[in-house]
Amino acid sequence: MKLLFLACLSPKTGNHTTAERIRSHIESHGHTCELRDAAEFQSPAEVANLISSNPTFEGALAIHLFRAGRLLLDIQVPFGVIFGGTDINEDVKVEQKRVVMEQVLQKARFAVAFTDKLKEDAELYLLSQRSKIYVQPQGIQTEVSEKFCWSEFLRSSDASIEHVDELRVFLLVCGLRRVKDPLYLVEVFSEWHCENPMNVLVIIGPKIDPVFTLEVEAVVKSRGLLGPGEEPTGASCCHETVLRRGKQLRLRGHVSSHFGGHGSRGTCVGQRHSRKCSGSPA
Repeated sequence: MKLLFLACLSPKTGNHTTAERIRSHIESHGHTCELRDAAEFQSPAEVANLISSNPTFEGALAIHLFRAGRLLLDIQVPFGVIFGGTDINEDVKVEQKRVVMEQVLQKARFAVAFTDKLKEDAELYLLSQRSKIYVQPQGIQTEVSEKFCWSEFLRSSDASIEHVDELRVFLLVCGLRRVKDPLYLVEVFSEWHCENPMNVLVIIGPKIDPVFTLEVEAVVKSRGLLGPGEEPTGASCCHETVLRRGKQLRLRGHVSSHFGGHGSRGTCVGQRHSRKCSGSPA
């Protein structure tokens, strides 16, 4: 089977990563999946023309009901859709978009939500299509890198603890863009770190929104953080410094953050990591 797969493919975003992972899975099972950026098309008619001029397409798939799914409304082959966080957290609040999303959901053969909560919200805000919405949690395969040293990584992040292997690290993976709001934990986590310096927050992700990035840097400076090469002064309970390495911004002290790596908030994972170095630092 040959499928047309539409998604928003902006670089370094969760949508792009998810779309590539789904495409790879489909093709690993013997099908052909042509992944295209939804931004390439201006109207459903353009996608319908693409499908009709390529009769080998037997179906279609889209991530985000409004951003990509609306482009499938005129096609004559069956299609499925995958809910994005933006569908329910943002787009459904706009009446014009909500109407279009209901049309997409009604015509789709099936819809996939990554969580039970997303399915429940979709059924609440959109016309009930309970029978065609399935919950399929995302699965991510990870592999150990022999060239990555966790301890050296933490030291390079200026973790101000001698025994970095004993740190309790909370990892927040999200790009610097407003919808992710990567600083929403900073104030509370800073207080927690001062109470117990073993708790460290690491924020890692790419600088996606230049305007929001400037706002983040302004917040960093307003909290008394220092620029590259400067030395801390005074007797703060937790001194901090800002380092710039390439396109990354790193903080030490209250929060050790890497700005520079779906939806609303990013995913936050707490872990106690004591794996010994297995090679040179990344």
